[in-house]
Amino acid sequence: MAGGGQYPFPKQVWSPSGGWWSRPANWKANTAITATGLAIILYGVWQFSAKNEVRIRAPNRAIPSQRWSQQARDMGIRVE
Repeated sequence: MAGGGQYPFPKQVWSPSGGWWSRPANWKANTAITATGLAIILYGVWQFSAKNEVRIRAPNRAIPSQRWSQQARDMGIRVE
């Protein structure tokens, strides 16, 4: 009921996912490298966004991004 074993397949076929029954030996290292790269990019985008965030008026309620916004600190807005 499991569908049988692995059948012979052509070796010259290329696919982005690795082909039939792909199990790369270094998938853990590849995943760690990709996660680290994404974390670095996300950190850079986060820093850029926090640095360039501008509000025309002070909000009348707490907004989570005020905790790391330089403008909120300069305006004396306290978020708790």
